[in-house]
Amino acid sequence: MTVRVDRSFELAASPERVWEFIADPENRARAISVVQRYTVDDPEARRVTWHVELPIPLVRKTIAVNTEDVTREPPSYVKFVGKSKVMDVTGEHEIVELDDGTRLENHFVVDGKLPGVEKFFKRNLDDELRNLQRALERDLQSTRSEEP
Repeated sequence: MTVRVDRSFELAASPERVWEFIADPENRARAISVVQRYTVDDPEARRVTWHVELPIPLVRKTIAVNTEDVTREPPSYVKFVGKSKVMDVTGEHEIVELDDGTRLENHFVVDGKLPGVEKFFKRNLDDELRNLQRALERDLQSTRSEEP
């Protein structure tokens, strides 16, 4: 079964500033609650392995999800794919400039390979996107407070 989620949110920041956060795969990994740790696998940080713990019965150990940014179009679009034994994931982030800030459009597809994976993400993908939004807002706030 495939789970698809499309969500967007608006931010009071420039597209370039949102790009700075969202194009960094480490920022994306840190925002996802089931990612326990991650490793950067290349100097350009286009490939990152997420070590994921899913609270489902058939998965009793950490799963390595090998992710790669397959498309980067600064400062407006990044697409990544992740592959593992239990799921495949595709994520897209499109940055749209507005008169008073930026809209971040997020599109995710999760293909579960084991029973329970798709059910977990169907229940939790909205929360994970809210985690991403909160992490981005915190990052924007911290850089505002550092400005002279």
